[in-house]
Amino acid sequence: MAKSAKKAVKKAAKKVVKKVAKKAPAKAAKKAPAKTTKKAPAKKAPAKKSARKPNAAFMAPLSLSPALADVVGSKPLPRTEIIRSIWVYIKKNKLQDSTNKRLINADAKLKVLFEGKSQVSMFDLAKIVNKNVK
Repeated sequence: MAKSAKKAVKKAAKKVVKKVAKKAPAKAAKKAPAKTTKKAPAKKAPAKKSARKPNAAFMAPLSLSPALADVVGSKPLPRTEIIRSIWVYIKKNKLQDSTNKRLINADAKLKVLFEGKSQVSMFDLAKIVNKNVK
């Protein structure tokens, strides 16, 4: 088939498509109903959990050793408050190592508490507190 014949066939096909499109828009709408989306049923809210109660063992006041009392005070405190007080002392005196924040540099009071070590990891604080409370 020659090029001009191909062009003629394409033009004729386009005209037919246009005529069909003009005549049948109403039929096309009837054939293809609009899609409706159903909404998912609303989910029920999960039942509220009761407020978490602190463990009584952590809240019991503990007596402090003299070395620990120099840092946090002399009155008995719960374990959580002891750790918090030690961190307040460390931050106030800028004893956290500047290059590795996990290390704590000891000053005179903390060196006694850390059993003579000049640096201690923050993960060792729990052990140190455990040794210095009754």
